[in-house]
Amino acid sequence: MPSPGAERGAERGAEPSAVPQGEREREREAERRRRRAQFLRDLAEARQLRDRVQPRRAKTARLRHAMRMRTFRW
Repeated sequence: MPSPGAERGAERGAEPSAVPQGEREREREAERRRRRAQFLRDLAEARQLRDRVQPRRAKTARLRHAMRMRTFRW
């Protein structure tokens, strides 16, 4: 019966030759973009919920943001 360490070593040794480095990098980048898009969707949904639950706070936040935009210099 082989030791567990030997099995893990064999798997690690076979993995790099199975998929080219560039393809792995593209897959990793695509996965990062998918996770980021999901996070931004969840964040927008949470903000909308907060705005519905606390309308007064949402209104003051909008007014503050509008003031910042008016006083911002390009």
